Amino acid sequence: MAQYRVGILLFDDVEVLDYCGPFEVFSTTRMQEPRERHHPPPFEVVLLAETAATVTTSGGMQVLPHATLYDAPALDILIIPGGWGTRQQANNTALLNWLVQQHAQVNTLASVCTGSMLLAQAGLLNGLQATTHWRSLSRMREQFPKVKVIADKHFVMQGNICTSAGISAGIDLSIRLVARYLGETVARNTAKHMEYPYPESDTRRIQGIE
Repeated sequence: MAQYRVGILLFDDVEVLDYCGPFEVFSTTRMQEPRERHHPPPFEVVLLAETAATVTTSGGMQVLPHATLYDAPALDILIIPGGWGTRQQANNTALLNWLVQQHAQVNTLASVCTGSMLLAQAGLLNGLQATTHWRSLSRMREQFPKVKVIADKHFVMQGNICTSAGISAGIDLSIRLVARYLGETVARNTAKHMEYPYPESDTRRIQGIE
């Protein structure tokens, strides 16, 4: 059975569900029901940060990365979460350069919430459709005029680059990525195991926004 490696970026003030949601989706996925946990999962999830130091997330949760950006293993999927910390990371040239390098190497580069702002800052969303947290849609339009900002989608899948709306949308996007890699049946079983509704539609749940 093929196993895919998923990297999830961490940084101080990262939004907890932005990274924990995708982590749960990929780590709980199994190829068949019943879910025998001693069977190897189809996804290996690796938490990455710029250094090996403890990361303090939004709300004060502390977490240790599995690897740094500089000793990270080769990845198939890379997830960039959002949160208040993206504002500081937008000025982190080393991180932005790493994102550009990873874009050329991974099969899928995805973001959750304002993680898309880091992809945009790195120039990776130019000419593409993308979305972000509804509170940051206007900011994305103003700061990144080359990005085609989509307000009515919960997630946007543009080839090997995928972006999603705020916080919980990372779960929906990750489930759809499971479907992309392993098929809809496996993805639906994963959502059912999590007692989470399968994302039938990409329509944004929060209405009345621009």
